[in-house]
Amino acid sequence: MRLWILGLLCVSHFACSPSEEELLKAGIEKMDTQAWPEAVTYFDQLLEKNPSNAQALNAKGVALFQQGKIQEAIPVFDLAIQADSTSYKAWFNRGNAKMELENYKAALADFNIATALDATQTDIYFNRGTALLNMEEYEDALLDFQTVLQNNPNQAEAQFRKAKAELGMNDPIHGLESLTNTVNLDPKNAEAYYLLGVTRMSALGQKNEGCADLKMALSLGYAEAQTWITDFCD
Repeated sequence: MRLWILGLLCVSHFACSPSEEELLKAGIEKMDTQAWPEAVTYFDQLLEKNPSNAQALNAKGVALFQQGKIQEAIPVFDLAIQADSTSYKAWFNRGNAKMELENYKAALADFNIATALDATQTDIYFNRGTALLNMEEYEDALLDFQTVLQNNPNQAEAQFRKAKAELGMNDPIHGLESLTNTVNLDPKNAEAYYLLGVTRMSALGQKNEGCADLKMALSLGYAEAQTWITDFCD
């Protein structure tokens, strides 16, 4: 009986004081089910034990980001980077948070460090390309989307953003090729059909083809196509 009672006490004590690994695992399991506030609770318990646990800090930042708490997430990513500046993850995640706030220049700086730490992560190139696209740095954006597509030519969104970069560089021929690839991969991309129609008509004078694309865009819910259809197609 004494051994059994001692055993219960040990189990109870263990349950009340889980290890860092157990708390991290529990938090990640909550993230897997998108239970973000509960995940943060586990990470906070872990960080009470070890405020410099880089994995927990990064994961907490992600959980806050997923709740739309971007301003709260950034200082948590700052702490994660202070705890371990050699992992690309917190740099990448902080860049995403800054980009969400439309602070593209600061996001770009974080993405640059993330790629230097791990050049194999195509998500970094995609997001850096997106930041560059928003900064109208079209040539550099194009290089990043080309890198993504070398790894996966069938990534529709990368084809689409590559097209935007090409159109931004006044290269309608390659832009049309990328837009065609986009709608072949994603037939529901209304904006891609819109850009196809506008580019065909304005750059190449292809009225019939352009009108067909614009009408497809409108049918998919892209209301801006209506003005072009009214002015040039009907």
